[in-house]
Amino acid sequence: MNIFKRKGKENNDTLEIESLKEPMPDEVFEQELENLMKEESGGNNKKKKIRKKWSKKRKIITIGVGAFFGLFLLFSILGGKKQAMVVHTFPLAKGEVVEELSISGPVQGTDSVEVVSNLHAEILDLPAKEGEKVEKDQVLAVLDDKDAKKELDIAQNAYDLAVSTYQDQQREAENGYAKAKQDYDTAKINYDRTLTLYQAGSSSQVEMETASNTMNDAKRQLSNFTLKNGKPVANESYTLQIEKAAFEVEQKKESLNNTKVISPIAGTVVRVNCKVGRFADKTDDDKPMFIINNLDVLEMKINVSEYSIGKVSVGQPVEITADILGAETVKGEIGSISPTGEEKGNGSTERVIPTTIRILDQDSRLIAGITAKAKIELNKAENVWVVPFASVIQKTDGTMVIATVDQNIVKMIPIKSGVESDIQTEIIPVEEGALKEGLQVIDTPAELLEDGMTVIVAPSGQ
Repeated sequence: MNIFKRKGKENNDTLEIESLKEPMPDEVFEQELENLMKEESGGNNKKKKIRKKWSKKRKIITIGVGAFFGLFLLFSILGGKKQAMVVHTFPLAKGEVVEELSISGPVQGTDSVEVVSNLHAEILDLPAKEGEKVEKDQVLAVLDDKDAKKELDIAQNAYDLAVSTYQDQQREAENGYAKAKQDYDTAKINYDRTLTLYQAGSSSQVEMETASNTMNDAKRQLSNFTLKNGKPVANESYTLQIEKAAFEVEQKKESLNNTKVISPIAGTVVRVNCKVGRFADKTDDDKPMFIINNLDVLEMKINVSEYSIGKVSVGQPVEITADILGAETVKGEIGSISPTGEEKGNGSTERVIPTTIRILDQDSRLIAGITAKAKIELNKAENVWVVPFASVIQKTDGTMVIATVDQNIVKMIPIKSGVESDIQTEIIPVEEGALKEGLQVIDTPAELLEDGMTVIVAPSGQ
């Protein structure tokens, strides 16, 4: 405790504050105060110069006396015991808690295609310009078709030759089969006749063997032909040649058709990466010739952590913000959730699940190609007891309490947590009725707080 102690010096009286270990008895304090007052009143007999010195010190004296009286009063209140802890409280009230998940992702059209060409053909015209809307099957670019036409002619000639060859082989097969069939029938008749004579003893063994060999040779010749539905057909290899040639013709026809590059969907041309005079398969940085997006309906693509995906479901409301919107927000909802996860990347072992957000406000200032932030409402509790996270005490056994104050006495109330936001949590009393409106809750309870402890509640705003 700081008290005043008088010191005398030659030709000059001064006062100084010293720190004493033991409290000053009341009678000593009163004596010191009386001496001070005497010195002040006795100053009239001193020289004018001395009176000015005392005037300069009056502020110091006054502050010191005030401080002493304040400390004296505090110690008198506490009765010399250990000073009570000062705490700040707030009145308990019911409110709303919303658990949200914030994730950033790109905004894009619901339907997007990249138009490419594998033809090494010069671009002659680009009717579609970047930013223009196009219809399905509308021509985007016209390519030089001279080479494509030549290749189609070659393929067509090869096909015609394959067909002609097959037809020749078919005729040969039919004629050959007819002759082989006739030879076999003749040999069979001769064999049957010789066999009859042999059995009657009118034909020799040699004649019998000759007739048999001739019939067997004719039968082998007949078996060399392929029959389909009882009719001879050309060798299958000729059929395969026709099929191969026909496939080449179709490929060349498709290439010729592809000299007119068309849009596979209706949408907006958002990128053009080609120029007239360049080859269609040699675009800038090997990018697609065109990128077409359906911008009539926008969506967001986000990756939700495997730890949060269990709280996300199709149809959940989403609030979307972006720099381009300023203070404006756009409404959306979860449109789809991928059935499989994928690596988060950057060396992380965490998995993420691709999720699509359908943007409901299509008349907003959102545009495709920018990054926006989505706030997904995971859970919501209304008309519940709400406190800041800092007010909840987590005990070593896993249970939770809040510290309340009633007539300067701390009371711990066991609670359970409910819905949580970034800064607040719903609290549920373990004992029904333990929480009441206006109950004074310590905002940031210290570790030393104990149930039944005496505290001093700091005035509001301090």
